[in-house]
Amino acid sequence: MRIEDLGIVHEIDGLSFSLPWPANAFRYELMENKNSRLWVAELAGQDGVGMVVGVIVVWLVVDEAHIATLAVHPDYRRRGIATQLLQTALQACARLGMRSATLEVRAGNLAAQTLYRRFGFEVVGRRRAYYQDNHEDALIMTLSPLPCA
Repeated sequence: MRIEDLGIVHEIDGLSFSLPWPANAFRYELMENKNSRLWVAELAGQDGVGMVVGVIVVWLVVDEAHIATLAVHPDYRRRGIATQLLQTALQACARLGMRSATLEVRAGNLAAQTLYRRFGFEVVGRRRAYYQDNHEDALIMTLSPLPCA
């Protein structure tokens, strides 16, 4: 991810979640958080220039990769972009020495849960009323070990 991607990444986040990250959060993750890794998915635009259509942010915590967010622009969903982002991030994290991955996902977000289960993530817990907008529960999902790089 590059600094020039911040605007579109923030837009994708806002289109994807009812509680998007604050405008400066992605800048902080990219520029200041040494334990954060960010990837974007690009598709060739009409002018041949790459157009950002998805983002994943991972926090490296000791030997665990925490998937902080994964979002794909609504116009480009169901095309395997989230799968590619997650695969890229997990493989890179394995190369960095991470042994496992964890994340929270809305209990009602069945599409995301299906994606994570395809990678081998399993539900290991629940955070009651985790989301502030509607007090929906979050499922805690973990993958261990990470796929080989």
